[in-house]
Amino acid sequence: MTSLRDRRQLWMYSTGWAIVRAMPERAAYAAFRTIADVAWRRRAPSVQRLERNLARIVHGGEEELRTVSKAAARSYMRYWCDAFRIGDWSHERITGRVRTVHEERMREPLANGQGVVIALPHMANFDHAGGWAGLTGTPVASVAERLKPEGLFQKFLDYRAQLGITIYPLTGSDVNVMAKLAEHLQGGGLVCLPAERDLSQRGVPVKFFGEEARMPPGPAMLALRTGSVLLPLTLSYEGREPNHGIVLHFHEPVEVPHERANRITTMTQRVAEAFEEGIGRHPEDWHMTQRLFLADLKPDDPRRNELVAP
Repeated sequence: MTSLRDRRQLWMYSTGWAIVRAMPERAAYAAFRTIADVAWRRRAPSVQRLERNLARIVHGGEEELRTVSKAAARSYMRYWCDAFRIGDWSHERITGRVRTVHEERMREPLANGQGVVIALPHMANFDHAGGWAGLTGTPVASVAERLKPEGLFQKFLDYRAQLGITIYPLTGSDVNVMAKLAEHLQGGGLVCLPAERDLSQRGVPVKFFGEEARMPPGPAMLALRTGSVLLPLTLSYEGREPNHGIVLHFHEPVEVPHERANRITTMTQRVAEAFEEGIGRHPEDWHMTQRLFLADLKPDDPRRNELVAP
């Protein structure tokens, strides 16, 4: 049974969603930019965590870090305004405001019937990228954390389905998510997985911007299991809202090591290095507001435990 609190939250989200969709476009983006600026000035906890992550990239002192974090807070809120409004965008807008770099690295394997696993960080707008892929002939399968309340999670599933993105929840379902993703890949499909934050507590150790972190093994495991290409992707915004678009940078495919030992760890490290390159170019579009580096985790966080590399 849905609790009163969940019903209230769903009503608030649904009402807010409807209001943002109904607002004039420039006014909507201006409002979200203001929200970002207020949170940034007040040093909200999410902004503090964002700055701790960005401090690994930005080395020009406190003033530069604050400048980049302000831009990143605005980029993050731009994503949320996009998310509320993208369901009303035309197909031409979704596809026409995407610029790609080395798109052939994705298209050529797919054209040959080979699956592709896209590993991407939390940058710019994944939903826009997924909608572009679906509308240009390549429906996407992915995973997501289950949100509460359940009705809100279903709203996000529905709007992503409209974009051609099939989402499998990580928890709370009888569906074997890995099997579904593998089936999609074996049919020559495209799977996109957020890949810089470990949610399973089974992450593999990597060096990321010179520090220890753990990243999910899923992209490498799926690629190995299905014979698919493992392809890192980084994203960035381009232009000023509301007339902005996104840039998709497809990095070099990750090669399968000849040595069987530690293959997944080695491949995940290659993904981390591609992320370093893309995030380093556009730190203002990296929306990582959670603790990521081991040095920032709480002492009792299970991710601090030593793991045996797969």
